[in-house]
Amino acid sequence: MKKVFIKKTLVFSLLLLFAMAGQAQSAETSAKQSKTPHKTKGNPITPTYKRADAPIDTRISDLLSRMTLEEKILQLSQYITGLNDNVNNIGKQEDEYPNNVGSYIYFSDNAKLRNELQRRAVNETRLGIPILFGFDVIHGFRTIYPIPLAQGCSWNTELISQSCAMSAREARMSGTDWTFSPMIDVARDGRWGRVAEGYGEDPYTNAVMGAAAVHGYQGRSLNNTSNVAACLKHFVGYGMSEGGRDYTATNVSRQSLWDTYLPPYEMCIKAGAATVMSAFNDINGVPATANHYTLTEVLKKRWNFDGFVVSDWNAVEQLIPQGVAANRKEAASKAFSAGLDMDMKDGCYQEHMSDLVKEGKITLQQIDASVARILRLKFQLGLFENPYTPSYKESERILRTEDKRIAARMAEESIVLLKNENNLLPLNKNQKIAVIGPMAKDKENMLGSWKGHGRAGDVESIYEGLEKEFGSQLLYAAGCDFDGEDTSGFASACSTASQADVVLLCLGEKREWSGENASRSTIALPHIQEQLTTELQKCGKPIVLVLSNGRPLELCRLEPLCKAIVELWQPGIAGGTPLAGILSGRINPSGKLCITFPLTSGQIPIYYNARQSARPDQGQYQDISTLPLYEFTHGLSYTTYSYGNLSASTMRITKNDKLTVEIPVTNTGDMDGYETVHWFISDPYCSISRPIKELKKFEKRFLKKGETALFSFEIEPKRDFSYINDNGSRFIESGDYYVIVKDKRIKIEVVD
Repeated sequence: MKKVFIKKTLVFSLLLLFAMAGQAQSAETSAKQSKTPHKTKGNPITPTYKRADAPIDTRISDLLSRMTLEEKILQLSQYITGLNDNVNNIGKQEDEYPNNVGSYIYFSDNAKLRNELQRRAVNETRLGIPILFGFDVIHGFRTIYPIPLAQGCSWNTELISQSCAMSAREARMSGTDWTFSPMIDVARDGRWGRVAEGYGEDPYTNAVMGAAAVHGYQGRSLNNTSNVAACLKHFVGYGMSEGGRDYTATNVSRQSLWDTYLPPYEMCIKAGAATVMSAFNDINGVPATANHYTLTEVLKKRWNFDGFVVSDWNAVEQLIPQGVAANRKEAASKAFSAGLDMDMKDGCYQEHMSDLVKEGKITLQQIDASVARILRLKFQLGLFENPYTPSYKESERILRTEDKRIAARMAEESIVLLKNENNLLPLNKNQKIAVIGPMAKDKENMLGSWKGHGRAGDVESIYEGLEKEFGSQLLYAAGCDFDGEDTSGFASACSTASQADVVLLCLGEKREWSGENASRSTIALPHIQEQLTTELQKCGKPIVLVLSNGRPLELCRLEPLCKAIVELWQPGIAGGTPLAGILSGRINPSGKLCITFPLTSGQIPIYYNARQSARPDQGQYQDISTLPLYEFTHGLSYTTYSYGNLSASTMRITKNDKLTVEIPVTNTGDMDGYETVHWFISDPYCSISRPIKELKKFEKRFLKKGETALFSFEIEPKRDFSYINDNGSRFIESGDYYVIVKDKRIKIEVVD
């Protein structure tokens, strides 16, 4: 009996050894077969993941089964290549990284380098997985459009989609597959430099315009030589940057997170956005980069987002100074476990993920889930079938006539006429115009922050546009620089002004004064520019102030000195002619503010949809007005519009019904123009205190002089009257609601 047992044990041990050897040989064979196509009867068989006709999920599953842990970790890593001229993000070059890295931020403006790196990935690695190339195409690649904050003032979502589609086309034809845009952070503090990058202070506005941008970038299919993958940023609450200082902590209640900061992302996820970027900020003690609630519970589980999440630049490593990780390894563990799929730039994942798996802190299932999300986008973009970017002539891919036409049209509709005392504008072409100020002939700063690959040589300056429009009627003097204390040019400026009928004063900000890491303690222009205005006002000639800037400005000292004020923003390459057209009256201004202009910096934060006050008539500033200088949606026209009375299809409705509210708008002036109607709602009494009013719809239409158009709003109470609690659940209560358009309002009763 004992001998039999020993023999059986020996046989079992031998079988086990053979089995283990077989498994090792099978693994080795699998690796070889992954590199060399399978053969049956001498005929090669294409691996499933390389078959374009196979379902994407099947291709992903097949590819994952062939990948080693090291190969998977590399897919989770992003580095940089090309010449990086972003002063905030200086880093290494491409030759220090493996050929099979998952993604690069691509700083070149053509596809030559991309194709060489892609060749190495496709031909010189075991599985030939293509690289994903991304870049910050924020408001243009080479054809630079107005900054997004300006675009928000156009209230033209179709135009936003068109400009993003043009940007995508230039980018994709130049070697970029993926843009880190749109930014849909609700931003209410003009001191924060990144207000330039988004669509202003309102959640609904950011949501609708962000969705328009997503549609523009991605088109109907990502597998197209004209489309790129969009990336929503920054998830989430980054726009609430404390004191307007970049990278700081944000304290936002869970209910406000759901009510104000998450809605733009939810709408853009529904619009099909391919990727999301986590934010730099700490959210109530948990940095966004390692926030399981926002990244996994909300984004991936509740919203069923099937794209991937990339960190912001070096953000994983920055969990250390944020005080939640002791070292890079712990930072990698916390970020990945929270739901952050791709690590941008700092290399924490590549260095430590393998050890984290061995230690059981990260599972292979988690790795596979994140790698699958990244591979899905590569398959959707068609990179496995078409990894290289064809070579195009510059005239075919950048600065096309149509691209520049869209840029000019966006500039036209983004310009906001803030003030026009006694109808000083439009100007008479027979008037002598003194063009003065540091912005008049400037080109570089017209591009704005995040200028992509834009060049000053592509820009039409304000003065060049005016020359086309007004010809020999122009006089010029610089007056002063953007900042500093040199007043030596004042005398020449005043002499020039004295020879003119009107002064066109062109002031503003340098492009690097806004954007990332461009916080300012005050949103006033430098003192030298205000001094110049004061000196010119003494000449007794009416002043038209033209502003080019990347944020709302403090104008309380300038406004009384100027008869008219035109907000040009930073218009990109095509600002001169559109501005000149508005000044001459050839173009009727139609822009309206998507962000409030405070009276002073001391009023910040100030925004239209604040919650109701306990004492509406008290708690005001004792030294200045509590009202802003120019409120949200403010914008003048050269014509006049008359708003009739609101009417509703019913005044009493159940929560499950629908109703339509209408208002007639008539162009009562002498000039055709575009008018934007903004529809607000108000719920004065709710179990959770709500804002004074909330924007729910906007519509822009062209009205000929004398024409009347009927604007309408189809209301679904559960969608348009409901509110949201701190768990993200919407609810609607019975009671009175108001629909508001300008100073018109109508009461609607909602019953069970």
